[in-house]
Amino acid sequence: MKKTEENKDWLKYEKQAYDNGYEAVCGVDEAGRGPLAGPVFAAAVILPKGFIVEGANDSKKLSEKKREALFEKIKEEAVSYSIAMVDERTIDEVNILNATFMAMNDAINNLSQKPDFVMIDGNKIPNGLEIPAEAIVKGDANSISIACASILAKVSRDRYMLKMAEKYPQYQFEKHKGYGTKLHYEMLDEYGVSDIHRKTFLKSWYAKHE
Repeated sequence: MKKTEENKDWLKYEKQAYDNGYEAVCGVDEAGRGPLAGPVFAAAVILPKGFIVEGANDSKKLSEKKREALFEKIKEEAVSYSIAMVDERTIDEVNILNATFMAMNDAINNLSQKPDFVMIDGNKIPNGLEIPAEAIVKGDANSISIACASILAKVSRDRYMLKMAEKYPQYQFEKHKGYGTKLHYEMLDEYGVSDIHRKTFLKSWYAKHE
């Protein structure tokens, strides 16, 4: 079996699914659960059987340039892929876990080919998912399908936040993508809360400014 430079079997979980009789194996991951602003994104991807995207790994460990290059390669090579988002208003209404599950379900349901088995990064399977599924902790560092979904979700969200940086230049979203950095909090202190901030993520900030 083909292995990466780390001698890791990236197809371990996919092979287990194939051995159990599944054919359309889908990897799913999210991006943006933690930020103070903007949507949460999720991606679902079905790769050709036995296919490995060289250089794919946990998207957070890759450079932006590398992620961008892999993003295009994954879209070209995938049997099917789908990217979904749930906005900050919905996150505030239903909480981030449920919003993440909504994004994951949307991504899975919007695939052009229906998967018969789903591998989810993390330790929980989304509510309402009726397809056989497995939650894999650190799946984005152990499954090529989840790693590719991670890249699709991360790049899509970063691109979205760059557009938000043009719309709300004072917050400098291009530098922190909405995460709670020192700079981001300084911008919040100076300019207050924008339309795309998650109000439920700013309770401690509100408390300091009462």
